[in-house]
Amino acid sequence: MGVSEEPKSLLADVGGAMCPARLVLEHVTSRWGVLVLIALQERPYRFSELRRRVGRVSEKMLTQTLQTLERDGFVHRDAKPVIPPRVDYSLTPLGEEAAGRIRELASWTDQRVPEVEAARARYDEARRESATDSSQ
Repeated sequence: MGVSEEPKSLLADVGGAMCPARLVLEHVTSRWGVLVLIALQERPYRFSELRRRVGRVSEKMLTQTLQTLERDGFVHRDAKPVIPPRVDYSLTPLGEEAAGRIRELASWTDQRVPEVEAARARYDEARRESATDSSQ
């Protein structure tokens, strides 16, 4: 097999609209996907507990996020046949791995907030100066 015949890395095509990895990446890094994965890494949650833990998420959005993550194999939904119905959500082994990586990114982000805020302030100041200079 020549060099040109070697299979492309998935990462090399993640920018492609039809790349399967791109869709999975969108699911685990979505606003609510990140927060759900991190919360479920702590312990299993019932729906209402998870909604409170994540905060500011609508029932509809949390339901959609959980269904997407369940379909992708990251979340396990355990519906118990009791009255009232009880449904617990937990991470699968694949979900544990993803949540660990997401948590690392979240931790890095948290540590870098001061640098980001400083960069924003520099950017905003430069924009204000540029706007003032062009209006004179």
